[in-house]
Amino acid sequence: MNSTNKDYKLFMRLVLIGLLLTIVVIGLGAYARLTDAGLGCPDWPTCYGLIDVPQTASQIAVAEQVFPERPVEPVKAWNEMIHRYFAGALGVLIAVIALISINARVSRKQTVKMPLLLPLIILAVVTFQAALGMWTVTLKLMPIVVMGHLLGGFTTLCLLFLLYLRLKVIHKVKRSPQVLSHQSTSQKVSKGATNKYISFGLIGIVILTAQIALGGWTSSNYAAMSCVEFPICQGDWRANLTFDKSFDIIPPKKDSYEFGYLAHDERMTIHVTHRLGAIITALFIAWLAVVIFIRSHRSDIKKSALLMFTLLLIQLGLGISNIWFSLPLSVAVAHNVVAALLMLSLIALTYKLKQNAQELTYE
Repeated sequence: MNSTNKDYKLFMRLVLIGLLLTIVVIGLGAYARLTDAGLGCPDWPTCYGLIDVPQTASQIAVAEQVFPERPVEPVKAWNEMIHRYFAGALGVLIAVIALISINARVSRKQTVKMPLLLPLIILAVVTFQAALGMWTVTLKLMPIVVMGHLLGGFTTLCLLFLLYLRLKVIHKVKRSPQVLSHQSTSQKVSKGATNKYISFGLIGIVILTAQIALGGWTSSNYAAMSCVEFPICQGDWRANLTFDKSFDIIPPKKDSYEFGYLAHDERMTIHVTHRLGAIITALFIAWLAVVIFIRSHRSDIKKSALLMFTLLLIQLGLGISNIWFSLPLSVAVAHNVVAALLMLSLIALTYKLKQNAQELTYE
């Protein structure tokens, strides 16, 4: 194995590590948010001016003197700082990935072009994500910023996954240039049908993204328990729906948005909208998974469709459990992580369909 192959495999491993680390960061972010630790440290990037959490009596006394409005709560502060440590490590790793890509292009010693644009986009996204993390603290948990921070994490994850998928394809082509034409026509659906399902996959990604955004809006406005019954909301909920202020991107100025500022009816409206979005999302993704599983003759595509359907069922079960069991912490965190995995499964399925269409084009 020559040095170029070793470098390429190392690069793939770094991207995979970044992918796994991003999932951990998303889970830790959800944990910090659900334990009300978003303002566990009232400053950024330090915590009461320290790189860790005030622990000794003297440190706590100084911290509370500097931030009298925010008494030190060590557990919440640690939840927030651990999230920051992992997020910082992810940022450094992505910077390294981008630098390796740049160096590979500049050196011109690679036998196959290493992706450059996508790593640079990921670096830009994670840089903006750091800014959103800062604004989450400085703007005191403003809902639109908190939701944006959540979506930024998902965006970073999806882009890293796309980079990993692309690297795998390049690696296969490098090992076997005929890999794109090795399958018989009987193993594939037609090119027209494949392109149609690619479009449906992209539509599914848009729908799921909107649903994740609704979930972020529900969480950032503390509306997760505004409906405590299932399958319908409690009482005369339809008469109390109000959309006037429920989705205002720019909220009224507050000293802090911690624990929310909206009235119950507005929070209930957000929650109901999220539930309706879940129904639409579930029906579309379930239909897409079943149709592709039935009509595709490729085992890898059928497995991807089955995995997506399985993750969808798990996600629905977690969402229902959040209501039935009054938002248990472990279930609520898992609801965030499985949403990320469901998105990755949909992207993987769509990407495989795209590869299948390319194979048909090359034949």
